[in-house]
Amino acid sequence: MNCHPQIYEGKAKILYATDDPEILLAYFKDDATAFNAQKRGTIVGKGEINCQIAAHLFRSIESQGIATHYIDCPAVNEMRVKAVRIIPIEVVVRNIAAGSLCQQTEIGLGTVLPQPLVEFFYKNDRLGDPLLTRDRLLLMDLATPAQLEILHSKAVAVNTILQNFFQQCGITLVDFKIEFGVDGQQQILLADEISPDSCRLWLTGEPDPDLRVLDKDRFRRDLGNIEDAYQQVLVRVLGVKE
Repeated sequence: MNCHPQIYEGKAKILYATDDPEILLAYFKDDATAFNAQKRGTIVGKGEINCQIAAHLFRSIESQGIATHYIDCPAVNEMRVKAVRIIPIEVVVRNIAAGSLCQQTEIGLGTVLPQPLVEFFYKNDRLGDPLLTRDRLLLMDLATPAQLEILHSKAVAVNTILQNFFQQCGITLVDFKIEFGVDGQQQILLADEISPDSCRLWLTGEPDPDLRVLDKDRFRRDLGNIEDAYQQVLVRVLGVKE
């Protein structure tokens, strides 16, 4: 039982302090939200599944030279992480058109993009996490020009690593959202989580547009079999050697 003070609770995780001020404990919840928390529910076992998937992927990413906040997992739904100041920018990388990209443009669902599309969103629930231009981000002083270049380059590198990884799993990485934080040494680390909550994942080769979905879109779109889809991702991810 965790006896340390809670310092933050988000939609999917609770952060607790530890005896070391440079280390936090992240507890992964089964809570599910969509459409900026307008839709709420529970995905049984999601916390354990996402924690294990994120840990495996963080270790894989670190092995490729990208620093993360991951330390270890003292329990199946708990992750020890390095304390960072989260940069309030959600970085989205898209390989295939889906979601808001299709809703806001005339690009058809499933269109393979000629190159990865990197987008920056302001991490602010009250404003609905809006898509922002580089100049707006700089105007709002959310990051420095050098930090934005680092976020962009790291996001592209993470995308390459994840695409190759998921290909081994028989899964197509459609798009994903990541966050970064700054540690006490001013190093930018990949933070938050990488899981079916933050990625669009399609079963490779499945032609049915509903059956192929292995991510939170099953919850957003009421497709059913959510737990089964998350479990399938876990089994496939853990089947790839780190």
